[in-house]
Amino acid sequence: MAGNRTYRGPDDIPMVVPVFPLPAALLLPRGQLPLNIFEPRYLAMVDAALRGDRIIGMVQPRFDHGSVDLTGRPALCDVGCLGRITQFAETGDGRILLTLSGIVRFSVSEELSTTTPYRQVRVATEPFAEDFEPNRGEAEVDRKALMSVFRAYLEANNLEADWASFDQAPTEALVNTLSMMAPYGPAEKQALLQASDLKTRAEMLIALTERTLTGEPGRPRSPLQ
Repeated sequence: MAGNRTYRGPDDIPMVVPVFPLPAALLLPRGQLPLNIFEPRYLAMVDAALRGDRIIGMVQPRFDHGSVDLTGRPALCDVGCLGRITQFAETGDGRILLTLSGIVRFSVSEELSTTTPYRQVRVATEPFAEDFEPNRGEAEVDRKALMSVFRAYLEANNLEADWASFDQAPTEALVNTLSMMAPYGPAEKQALLQASDLKTRAEMLIALTERTLTGEPGRPRSPLQ
């Protein structure tokens, strides 16, 4: 198994990666996404990744009705996020529990025709080269406003939080973790993924949460995950 790895730019990223199409699942750079893998095709994908560079692309299926590719499979969204397997465990009943650590967003250049049971795509990470720089744009985020609306959401839903951990978290980690946890649908999650910068993502998250609190359309279907 490969050791710890640092990714400094697009040149460190493979051009072709396996992808895990999962609706409403969001991975962001330096975020941590736990996954429970049980389908044979994705078990094969994880096995292959562990034998190689341990990189998997998280991408949503297109959520517009009836969108399929030439093979009849659900078409993929244009943008996803690459993650590296940083933890994994076999459960003994055929499943694999793993954690993906987000590296960089990618655009899908093309989907390849392969013989593997899982899908593979050619990716471009150059449009998201700023993702390689940790904490970029933190100073522009209205952290106080984000924490205020987050607190209001928790109170409205009778939920508790580890406030000490949230208070101590770097702003980038706070924005991206809350975006990944937020129980919004595929369209909202894709918008958060494709936000142009950290400030825009934070503002979008605040607006979505405020809309939820006022009972407008777009209300999440479940509490924070």
